[in-house]
Amino acid sequence: MHYTFINNGFPSEADYSDQSVQDIFLPLLKHLQQLQKDKGRRILVYLAAPPAAGKTTLVHFLKDLAGSIEGYPKVTSIGMDGFHHYQDWLLTHMEVKDGRTIKLVEVKGAPETFDLERLTDRIRKAASGMVCGWPEYDRAKHNPREDAACVDGDIVLLEGNYLLLDLPGWRDLKQYADYTISILADPAFLRNRLIERKKLTVPREEDAVHFVDFSDMKNVELCLTRSQKADLELWLKENNDYTLQ
Repeated sequence: MHYTFINNGFPSEADYSDQSVQDIFLPLLKHLQQLQKDKGRRILVYLAAPPAAGKTTLVHFLKDLAGSIEGYPKVTSIGMDGFHHYQDWLLTHMEVKDGRTIKLVEVKGAPETFDLERLTDRIRKAASGMVCGWPEYDRAKHNPREDAACVDGDIVLLEGNYLLLDLPGWRDLKQYADYTISILADPAFLRNRLIERKKLTVPREEDAVHFVDFSDMKNVELCLTRSQKADLELWLKENNDYTLQ
């Protein structure tokens, strides 16, 4: 099944096999529907995955797939990228990395470039059942857009790299989730995907490779090695489809 949607003005697409839809995604949606019914309230579902694992596209696909099922509860799909610190903040805050002092903008996407306090507060509100605004990341302006989305679904799908990260502060996020999903993948495969994606926004291929190896791949390794175990684990195959891990 070919799926396309517009993410912040940019097209995003994926191909999901009929087998994945029938054996993974529809049973998952049925399970979430029953979980929401049993709890009698909104449920919050995390999809945690390393960069380039297709998590944003997948949560939107699941939302639209759920919308095609008659009588299915309303689903909201959101991401954590809107909680990046603003560009001005990243340009004026530093850290020491690999023996040299750098601006945090050079490692944008690492855990320290997110506003964890704001993210935790908004997750807490979403988990409580509150109808609330949710920021989205504007890739054209390189800054969040506040309250660009509204969290009002009975089932809320939240995707992000670090939602299950087992580090101080981050590990506390798991307590708000009713169900968790993670995506695992071969790091070399993700590196190739990241380089191709970065080449869309930088003029030279060597610049894309440098950024991916200096920043993105460290985040990939962190997600794959320091994340808490999820209720459901998926494996991203080289044909960009998923299987149960």
